[in-house]
Amino acid sequence: MPRRGFTVKKHWDNPVEHAMPVEVRVPAEVRIGAVAVRPATVLAPMAGVTDTVFRRFIRHASLFSRDQGSEIGDQKPGAENVETAISNTESGCGLLMTEFTSADGLSRMRETKRRRYLTFYDDEHPIAAQLFGSNPATLAEAARIVEETGFDSVDLNLGCPAKRVVGSNGGSGLLRDLPRIGEIFGAIRKAVTIPFTVKFRMGWSESDIVCVELARMAEAEGLNGLALHARTREQGYSGQAQWNWIAAVKQAVKLPVIGNGDVRTPEDAAAMVAETGCDAVMIGRAAPANPWIFRQIAQYTATGSYEKPTNEDRYGMIRAYFEMLVAEAEATKDLPRDARLGDPVGKMKQFATWFTHGVAGGAKLRAAIYQAHNGADVLGEVERFFSARLAAGESTDSGLEAESEDPAQAFPDTELVCD
Repeated sequence: MPRRGFTVKKHWDNPVEHAMPVEVRVPAEVRIGAVAVRPATVLAPMAGVTDTVFRRFIRHASLFSRDQGSEIGDQKPGAENVETAISNTESGCGLLMTEFTSADGLSRMRETKRRRYLTFYDDEHPIAAQLFGSNPATLAEAARIVEETGFDSVDLNLGCPAKRVVGSNGGSGLLRDLPRIGEIFGAIRKAVTIPFTVKFRMGWSESDIVCVELARMAEAEGLNGLALHARTREQGYSGQAQWNWIAAVKQAVKLPVIGNGDVRTPEDAAAMVAETGCDAVMIGRAAPANPWIFRQIAQYTATGSYEKPTNEDRYGMIRAYFEMLVAEAEATKDLPRDARLGDPVGKMKQFATWFTHGVAGGAKLRAAIYQAHNGADVLGEVERFFSARLAAGESTDSGLEAESEDPAQAFPDTELVCD
């Protein structure tokens, strides 16, 4: 199971600023087959990121805001409260997606290890499992496993640019072999009754753009929706996403089209819908950096404005996510080794880079977390950092500041990777 690939960089190349208001906003709903995605926003599948803890964290992000409790010290937005019933409509994220998972791996691995990769909880619905591979029969069998496990839909990855995946003719490597993609579409469609979608890039390179042709193939083979990351494989995550190709795909098919690429803010999401006519918006790199983005998009759609997180919000959010990691590690400790979460400290260090970027003095907190040896130590550093700031009476809304440190370089051995 690939765990590494292209580094997910927080910064975008010359990001386009979209000013509000935008008259066209993200739709309230899109239907992917029988699955209602409300609102029409999707958490992108990201390797090493969108495990069950992060997915549930995003689904429950509205519980970690300052309007959900009184004083920050009295709030307990951790794992013990995350069981509170909440819908995708309330959270602002309409559809969750798993990390991309190897079809070959699923077909070979023991049931216990398969359980680790396909674990999800009832409060994650609707949820899609994403697969990658190049063998039609193997992908069809993996899709059957996904359906039997209880996922709401299955998605095929034709976007991963990582060399190791492309080298095995998976991910975006298949964009050079449309006949094989057609075989895969047909095999998976025959294997499952749940909705079947595909996420893909524009093509291998600027001289080999295949997204419109591929979209028409998907429609002809009976797929229920598609998501286009508007970059080529050669681009990786550099340059601007070319939203005009999302518009071209939308004009070419009647299937629901999900746009992906360079959506960092609610204004970006609204602008993508306005410029492309896409039916939904997928959020990838922005989600680990700003877990509130789905709620913000929902607020912007409803009112034309949205709340920005204060340091109190960040405090509650960081503590909640870390407590969820610790709780999941505890809950799985007696399972076979392949099915355990393991030590949560590595994940804490990974996400600390993102969660604290932009917080004044955040580099010191990241350094302290990086030196911690266990989960309790990490939580202790978070408590000390924010408690001291609040005790000093610092203005939390004005406490955010830009930092010169690139978060992608803060902890080079815990970089995030994307599909």
